[in-house]
Amino acid sequence: MNSEPVRSAPPKGATTAMALVALMWFAYFLNYCDRQAVFAMFPSLKASLSMSDHQLGLVGAVFLWVYAIGCPISGYLGDRFSKRLLVVLSLVVWSLVTIGTGLVASGAALLAMRAAMGVSESLYMSSAVALTAGAYPAARRSRAVSMLMTGQIAGTVAGSWFGGWMADRGQWREAFFALGAVGVLYALPYFAFLRRVKEPQADKVATTAGITFSALTRSRTFLLLCLVFPVFVFGIWLLYGWLPAFLHGKFHLNQADAAFNATVFLQTATFVGVIGGGMIADALYHRTKAARFWLMVCGLMLSAPCIHALGNSDTLLVTRIAATGFGLFSGLFIANIFPATFDIISSTARATAVGMLNFFGAITSGFATLFGGMWKQTLGIDRMLSITALAYLVAGAALIIGIRTWFPRDLAQTQVSS
Repeated sequence: MNSEPVRSAPPKGATTAMALVALMWFAYFLNYCDRQAVFAMFPSLKASLSMSDHQLGLVGAVFLWVYAIGCPISGYLGDRFSKRLLVVLSLVVWSLVTIGTGLVASGAALLAMRAAMGVSESLYMSSAVALTAGAYPAARRSRAVSMLMTGQIAGTVAGSWFGGWMADRGQWREAFFALGAVGVLYALPYFAFLRRVKEPQADKVATTAGITFSALTRSRTFLLLCLVFPVFVFGIWLLYGWLPAFLHGKFHLNQADAAFNATVFLQTATFVGVIGGGMIADALYHRTKAARFWLMVCGLMLSAPCIHALGNSDTLLVTRIAATGFGLFSGLFIANIFPATFDIISSTARATAVGMLNFFGAITSGFATLFGGMWKQTLGIDRMLSITALAYLVAGAALIIGIRTWFPRDLAQTQVSS
């Protein structure tokens, strides 16, 4: 077996690498526009399609569970076949599904389209992150990946606001038609650029599924991340799925204003946190290889009181401040989760590692949107956010233990294999 690690060939030249990140960013932006617009439309969908709160909770849950199943598969495919073709194919298919969502006539049809969205979007993330990370050296990797992650932030704000605005106008179907059409058109220049990105043929032995997954499970730090990451994204998706409706009811806002307040403060601060987290991590990486992990600890510990305050504030102003704090501190975690993972696993398994993390994260996140719908009238979104805050503190403590006990060994083994 070839002992040399198989790496995604980075584009030649800094300008081309920056262009790669820029094009990946816009595709990721569309990814989140298309998946998030629906959550700002819940009141309109409830009326138009006669959906219950439980069914609305399934809108997020079905997407995330199907997405979760697809992520490990897409990660394995990304490490074995062409990542550039996978990301373009994913863009085209999810855009067509978005257009199809505008044609649904029942709640069951909407859930079927969300399942199809989960399949199509699962192909994108693993390969996109691996391609972006492969374009830069380790010391600059957090900044590159954090730039890609800001596409998620911008897409969440734009998709939520656009979806709520169109729903208030009685045009929620047209919102899906417009978003899908943009994606289909963008696929043309996207593919034209990526076809010039050279990728070596992966070593088929090295990327055999059993060998790849076995290598990942030998890293105890990676296994810990597979537990910590779902805790983090549970809180994120509880906010993504139910914060607009929560603010709509609590402060008597229309759908557009509720979507705006649920996203713009949180996501603007997250943008700052992600960019800052990437820059700080790369600067500290020269002093300690565990820098990315320590910043994730800070993100969890500091986000906890903010997510509690988000659900328990009495005024819209304090809610906005809490959302800003949560966004800023959660950005530290978002910027570093994948670059930190790449520090402790072989370069031949990057897409697979991202796929595995997304699998566990999406499975758990599906329960966040589902439980929000099931327990909205009993336990309440506010108490669910408080419970999530406690879970963040526990996850942060577990990560500290992992840094102290397992990280040095896993880092050393990765450096030897590379």
